[in-house]
This record gives sequence, C-alpha cells and structure tokens, in this order.
Amino acid sequence: MRVPGLSQPAHLLRDSLASLTERQVLLLSAGFLFCIGLIMVGSASMGVADASYGNPFYFFIRHFIYLGIGLLTAAVVMQIPMQTWNQYCYHFFLLALLLILVVLIPGIGKRVNGSMRWIGVGGLTLQPSEVMKLAAVLALAGYLVRRQEEVRSKLSGFAKPMAFVAIVLFLLLMEPDFGASLVILTAVMAMLFLAGAPLVQFIAISGAVVVAGIAVMIAEPYRMKRLLAFTNPWEDQYGSGYQLVQSLIAFGRGDWFGVGLGHSVQKLFYLPEAHTDFVFAVYAEEFGLVGVLCLLLAVAALVTAALRIGQRAERAGQYFSAYTAYGLAVIIGIQSAINIGVNIGFFPTKGLTLPLVSYGGSSLIVVFAILAVLLRIDAESGSVQERGVRRAGGGDHGAR
Repeated sequence: MRVPGLSQPAHLLRDSLASLTERQVLLLSAGFLFCIGLIMVGSASMGVADASYGNPFYFFIRHFIYLGIGLLTAAVVMQIPMQTWNQYCYHFFLLALLLILVVLIPGIGKRVNGSMRWIGVGGLTLQPSEVMKLAAVLALAGYLVRRQEEVRSKLSGFAKPMAFVAIVLFLLLMEPDFGASLVILTAVMAMLFLAGAPLVQFIAISGAVVVAGIAVMIAEPYRMKRLLAFTNPWEDQYGSGYQLVQSLIAFGRGDWFGVGLGHSVQKLFYLPEAHTDFVFAVYAEEFGLVGVLCLLLAVAALVTAALRIGQRAERAGQYFSAYTAYGLAVIIGIQSAINIGVNIGFFPTKGLTLPLVSYGGSSLIVVFAILAVLLRIDAESGSVQERGVRRAGGGDHGAR
C-alpha cells in the first residue's frame, strides 16, 4: 500500500523499518547509543583526563574496557534461561541488598563527591545501586507471578513488595543516591500497575511518596539548595546553579547542527561531570538539535522494542519474562528521561547516567546485562510461538 505524497525512497525506508523485528530494533538502537557513548566519552573527557592523569585518553580507555566487560557479561547472561532467573530471583535480590549494606560500611565504601555509593574492586569500582535496579525488577517479576491474584485483590499483595522497596530506598538514601531510588520506585510502581493492582492503592501510595519526597528534600540542606537552583539557576549562576547554567549554555551553542565533534567549549572545565552525568549537554553542543533528535529516537526505539518484547512474552504465556521486560523497559526509559531532563533543566540535578552513553562502569555493565536478558526473553518467547505455529499447522494438515 502506497501513501500519497511519499517518494519511492521514503516508501523503501518505511517498509524497511516496518520489517525490522524487536530484536533487530533493540540491537540497532543499543549499538547506535553505545557507539555515540564511546565517541562522546572520549571527546568530553580529554581535557579533564589530561589535567588529572596526564593522559587525555584515560577515561576513553577505561570506558572501552568497560564496554568489553559489558559485552562479556551480556554473552554470559544470554545463556541463562529465564526459568533460572525466576527460580533464583530472590537470592539475587538479597545479594544486591547485601552489597548496598556493605557499601555503607566505612573503610569499604568509597566516598566520591560526598556520596558513598561505590565499592573498590582492584582498580575498578562497583556501584551496588546499579545491580539493585536489575535485581529489584527480577524479584518483583517473580513475586507478581507467584502472587498475582493477591496483588489484584488484596492490599497485602501490594503492601509486601512496597515494604521491601521501602527498605531499599532507605538504604540508598543513606548513601545518598536519590536518583537510583527514584528509578527503582518508578519501575516497581509501573510493574505493579501492569500486574493489575487496584488504582486506589496507587493513589494512596503516590500521595505518600510525594509527602516522603518533600520530607527528604527538607531534611538535607543540599537537596533544598539543588531544588531552588533548579527552579532559577541564573539567580546563583556561579554557585548552586553553576552546573545547570553551563549545561544550558552548551545547548544554546549547539544550535541546529552543533559546533562539530571535539569543538565543545563547555567541556573545557566549565561544565563539571562533562563525561558522566552531563555528557548529553556536550553531545548537544557538538551535534546540535539534529543530533539530539537522533539520540532521542534511538532511546525511544530501544524502550519501545523492550516493551514489545514484553508483550510478545505475555502473549506466549511467559508472565515472568513479560513483567521483567516491562520493568527493564521502564528502568531504561525513566533513567534516560531523568538524565536528559536534568541536562535541560527540567528536573533537579541528580547523579544518574544516560544509559549506554555516559561514562560509568557499573552502569554500562548492568545495561548490557539488561539488554542480554531482553534478548533472552525475545528468543524464548519466539521459540514458544514457533512451536505453537508448527502444532497449528500440523493439526490443520492432519484434519485435511
């Protein structure tokens, strides 16, 4: 069917995109993002790497190593059946919880910029909150499969997972890691909603979360300072609003097509954390609005592919896989949205990376593990559907 007004190349492009499978879209969008990430980490970090370590490629090399570790991790995770994840999801959750407890122990946890979120392992670091994102989704997916009727009909079915989440959030806020807390809470709420939990419970929990969020903001002066800086960063552009102001300047300099790769000015010691939390701002400066739109389309395609993989698993009757895919899609989507929102001044500043793009070993490795789980779900649900088609075909042939 031809659409009036579309040229032949446009028809070919539309037909090609429509013929892509969820697996292909997932791989293409993820590949685009981690290639952009590798390029941008190298571009954004050269100045600070040269000044701090005497090697302009210091962070680029480490990021490349983390990419290799991430690919090896994905290859291993791809071999694990979803039934095994279902069987041991609670054990994995308890391991992640133990890591969060360990990181809070003085002398073991590594403090950076006032937050104790990392465990030093040789020359590398592990961020337990990243592991918890995957563990929380898997554990809740297992719970929803085992207690689906209770979740839909009783308050206890909703309250039990929220109690465990409250413990996780309390420990994360002690680090403190407000960004990871928000991502995990959002994913859990989304999964419970998709599992059919009553709407009235969401309204009550949402109200409690808002009240608790206000209390958390008020409890720590630095959080209130960040919140006020976010509402009007120009009021204190050389103090609490400095980071956001420099980020907005980067977006302004980017214009339509950017200043060109490697030509960013803001990364030259004006924009703090230029290769981690604010790499998107440097990307916008160097590639402009057109580049930003391409990256946003890639993120949207990745999240959409993950959701469609979940739908396919649900149609195949694999509910644990379906809930896992939905939760992981929310994790990637909400973390990307928050990071981008922080860069453009839509949200207060939080220490969250842009998945597959920002520098950060733990984040990168866990995202590769997430992608591997999604690919495993797609493969298993696809094989179930193929067996169903064969049975239906065999039945029809026998009837004839």
